Amino acid sequence: EVRVLQNLRGKIYDAKHLAPNKVRDFFCTINLDQEEVFRTQVVEKTLSPYFGEEFYFEIPRTFQWLSFYIYDKSVLQKDLRIGKVSIKKEDLCNYTGKENWFMLQPVDSNSEVQGKVHLGLKLNELITDNGSVCQQLVVHIKECHGLPLINGQNCDPYATISLVGPSRNDQKKTKVKKKTSNPQFNETFYFEVTRSSSYTKKSQFQVEEEDIEKLEVRVDLWNNGNLVQDIFLGEIKVPVKVLRNDSFQAWYLLQPRENGNKSSKTDDLGSLRLNICYTEDCVLPSEYYTSLRNLLLKSSDVQPISASAGYILTEVCRDKYDAVLPLVRLLLHHHKLVPFVAAVAELDLKDTQEANTIFRGNSLATRCVDEMMKIVGKHYLKVTLKGVIDEICESPKPCEIDPIKLREGDNVETNMENLRYYVDKVFCEIVQSGISCPTLMCDVFYSLRHLAAKRFPNDPHVQYSAVSSFVFLRFFAVAVVSPHTFHLRPHHPDAQTSRTLTLISKAIQTLGSWGSLTKSKLSSFKETFMCEFFKTFQEEKFTESVKKFLDDVSSTESKEPSGLSEPVHLKEGEMYKRAQGRTRIGKKNFKKRWFCLTSREFTYHKQQDKEPIFTIPIKNILAVEKLDESSFNKKNMFQILHGEKPLYIQANNCVELSEWIEALCRVTRCNQKRLTFYHPSAFLNGNWLCCKATIENTVGCARCTADVPADTQIEIDGDRETERIYSLFTVNMSKLQKLEEACGSIAVYQGPQKEPDDYSNFTIEDSVATFHTLKQIIDVVEKLNESHEKYQKKRSSSAKYGSE
Repeated sequence: EVRVLQNLRGKIYDAKHLAPNKVRDFFCTINLDQEEVFRTQVVEKTLSPYFGEEFYFEIPRTFQWLSFYIYDKSVLQKDLRIGKVSIKKEDLCNYTGKENWFMLQPVDSNSEVQGKVHLGLKLNELITDNGSVCQQLVVHIKECHGLPLINGQNCDPYATISLVGPSRNDQKKTKVKKKTSNPQFNETFYFEVTRSSSYTKKSQFQVEEEDIEKLEVRVDLWNNGNLVQDIFLGEIKVPVKVLRNDSFQAWYLLQPRENGNKSSKTDDLGSLRLNICYTEDCVLPSEYYTSLRNLLLKSSDVQPISASAGYILTEVCRDKYDAVLPLVRLLLHHHKLVPFVAAVAELDLKDTQEANTIFRGNSLATRCVDEMMKIVGKHYLKVTLKGVIDEICESPKPCEIDPIKLREGDNVETNMENLRYYVDKVFCEIVQSGISCPTLMCDVFYSLRHLAAKRFPNDPHVQYSAVSSFVFLRFFAVAVVSPHTFHLRPHHPDAQTSRTLTLISKAIQTLGSWGSLTKSKLSSFKETFMCEFFKTFQEEKFTESVKKFLDDVSSTESKEPSGLSEPVHLKEGEMYKRAQGRTRIGKKNFKKRWFCLTSREFTYHKQQDKEPIFTIPIKNILAVEKLDESSFNKKNMFQILHGEKPLYIQANNCVELSEWIEALCRVTRCNQKRLTFYHPSAFLNGNWLCCKATIENTVGCARCTADVPADTQIEIDGDRETERIYSLFTVNMSKLQKLEEACGSIAVYQGPQKEPDDYSNFTIEDSVATFHTLKQIIDVVEKLNESHEKYQKKRSSSAKYGSE
């Protein structure tokens, strides 16, 4: 079973010269076809809004277009779509990893389509009453899938089926299906193709050729508007000539109208700056990756480390980030990260001449530790900083202490007190959090500390600066200045809050380095106002706190699990839930509620800051599964089974749906009483819609789908990461071959390289060992190429005619 997995990451920067040329409030959305999956916050009163929002999500379904819409926010009316950037899925690879300005295109109802239609087509020969032969076209429209929501509701779709030619347009129509995005039509229509009366003296064969060449079947999907105008949902066209004497059944993706997206005059609507990185991985079964995986996992055992597969991967990739992320995740998944980081850090330290510049560059070692902290330290950051960051963002006090930037009426002394209050609070949260620091981070810091002390034996402070350069400078200080990137806040903070967070972050960096350096840091500030601010701090007190904290996080003594004292906050957001019907009166309708998931319980509230109305302890959850759309005619539904009646919830889009299900499954994976079977539909009007059983507490009719992840601490898919690394090696095959040649020539000639060449940037410490590893990598990648080619051939041969 081959899994096709897709994800999207990137950043929405800013827009400029937006029409109409008036100062407005703008926001931007990301849509998969017509389904909104991400929305920025509103930027007020501007013509060139800066959004500055990063996004990352798994894409759980097929799609044709990725679109970014710019909206003009309206208070009383519907928000107005100013323009869009739409990129076809096949073209996304042209923009990957690059920052681009895109011109906004007009939003035209004829081009806003999504979904697919299942069609059967057949050409029959009939003998008429007078004995002549004519041809008949049979069109069987079976079903549609994934039609868009109209005004937030499921649509009322119907289809028109036409046979169109130069001099004819026969049209027929299906029945309207009510409130569904996946209508089952199952209707058959018959069209006469060649009429017996149209025969001339030519042979029957030529007439058929001439007639059929110009005919096509057109299927248009519409939303029945009842009293208002019907809305176009998409069309497909199939030339009749492709049928000949065959019959076809295939899925066709709905397309925009031919005039869609091509308005007669394109006004300049403005432009949008984006960075988009879309990846699609075809993940083969696990056994195919054994050789490559083993080669990567033994990287830390290879001497020297620069001759290992992991190191070579990062050398040949143009963008180191692309290589470091899957490598760190794979090594983490198989408990091999600490020895690899130690080996590359040792190589890094060889080139470090002064103790006070330790781990300050962007080397492989620092990138690996950065990525490890982001993955492993996610919950640690939330437990430590979320409360204080929320306070700063939700009720910000003025903290500007730069005399040049002060606003009228600002008091610099008051602002300095406010800043001092925030800095003290953030600092205290950090230095008291040592007990919560994940064991894996502690193991890495322990290793770095000892390597640094070994490299600079005469400097007693270097063991501290080795750790503080990561935990303060690259972890806490970065999270404070951009909390949205670390999921501490939902959006990029406004300009004033950003400035406050920047000042706090600078202060935290300085305080963090006090414990690790002897000379006073005040001289290192470029700004005199920061010097003044730091004169209010007692250096000894802070130095002792920092040292104690660094000792805590770089020791390998076992700690109390922090989960016992403080539940970890995992996910929250607004969704709709079906009334549980615990009271006898009252209709069972859907209500908007605020949901919150922690490591202990799942709750919902009337509003975000209100007390919970309903609580399910995590240990009571028996299963979390999708719910068939047919249950309540609503998309993106899931159910939580927990002993009482199932809780039915509707997420806002497909991405949110899969994220909630994954988060809930992960936190409940160790529950003892997890169910093996469940009902995919609801129990309504005295029976289960799925299996028609009439007893409400009867055993489920479908097997539960949620797999228990192999790694119970962090959700990592080892095969997917190996597939990603295989893709990177494939793209950089020419560099691997050049490096192999270079090692060969060094090994043979033994002399130093005279002229600079393509591989002069590579680290080749031991040409024989590096050559040996390269040969293994190239062999393994070529084998995997064969497996992928077989899969692609099989996929193309099993695909039916049609656009999918």
